[in-house]
Amino acid sequence: MIRARPLTSEHPEDLILAFRRMGLKEPTQRALLETLPFTRLLLTGLSPQDEAFLQTLSEAFPEWLPGGVHSRSGTGLLTGRAEQFQRLVTAARADARGLSALASAVASALAAGVAPAVLTLGERRFEWGARTYVMGVVNATPDSFSDGGRHAGTDAAIAHGLALAEAGADLLDVGGESTRPGSLPVSADEELARVIPVIEGLRARTDVPLSVDTTKAAVAREALKAGAHLINDITGFSSDAGLPRVVAEAGAACCLMHIQGTPATMQQAPRYDDVVEDVLAFLEAAILRAGSAGIPRGRILLDPGIGFGKTFEHNLFLLRRLPELRVLGLPLLVGTSRKGFLGRLAGGKPASERLAATLGSVAVMAALGGADVVRVHDVAEARDALAVADAIRRCEDGGTFYAR
Repeated sequence: MIRARPLTSEHPEDLILAFRRMGLKEPTQRALLETLPFTRLLLTGLSPQDEAFLQTLSEAFPEWLPGGVHSRSGTGLLTGRAEQFQRLVTAARADARGLSALASAVASALAAGVAPAVLTLGERRFEWGARTYVMGVVNATPDSFSDGGRHAGTDAAIAHGLALAEAGADLLDVGGESTRPGSLPVSADEELARVIPVIEGLRARTDVPLSVDTTKAAVAREALKAGAHLINDITGFSSDAGLPRVVAEAGAACCLMHIQGTPATMQQAPRYDDVVEDVLAFLEAAILRAGSAGIPRGRILLDPGIGFGKTFEHNLFLLRRLPELRVLGLPLLVGTSRKGFLGRLAGGKPASERLAATLGSVAVMAALGGADVVRVHDVAEARDALAVADAIRRCEDGGTFYAR
């Protein structure tokens, strides 16, 4: 499968402002813009026909791709401006050799900066790109890594969920099975006994949309009947073939996460040739499974699975490269809260002392534009950090010189 990943994305309007400050006239500005590439695309999965097409196009129309085409062994690097890549897409679609996959991959990369469609869950609307939303964690398990089962009882879990809603959570994620490294699965009956009373209790007292963290179709079916709006599957619909159909039949939404291995084995020896490429391929396959079951794309979120089959370095690299996952065109939900790699960065602090490190990761994700939803244990503090990061990222009032 061909995939195009935008490595950088610069904005020509910012360069125009620089040119104006330099005193350059409009014809000179246009001439400079024609020679400066604004986007670099990394292409993977190219066939020999694709490579030959790109090379021929570059030689015949060098003005289309001023940075040229560099490709070898199925991988290529293209540099240019968005409108030049649009010409490439048109030419690929018209080529007799059947290059629609190349055209689609480049077109998807060009659309990576476009916000996904609005999602409605219950009575709430999620306008992706407007701000970073907060999902609060409600653990109904006795062995959670983050809180040690403090909220395992039904009443305690409901009270905790209501407190998170009051603190400003946009969603609540209820889980009845621990997925910490080394954990073993529980039966569907045990999971249902833990989560259904909590869902019912929360549904009766708050309109905050409810998510259920489960990999089982049997649990999802009852949870959706009880009032849940979203199924959060850490296996990306790869463990229970019936789960996508349950979500589709209920008209619910889903979050599909990447994982390497299982919670019991995932941290034993995680390895990747290209962690970004592998995560993209896994999530792409998960999207296909969801679509085949009848789930609309507009009701799918994606999660790169920080800490799920990744080393310390893999986690950091993925967080730095989150914007590259935008090529899939769907909202991103990311969970870093209290995770082990943050404890290591903070000098070995236990989960209960990782709030500051969590807020650092949350703020960076918002500033980079890498997450639409962050999954956290400390909602009020995360909301404050996001308010600052989102405001800095979106501020455009730098004086009259910057007015559009």
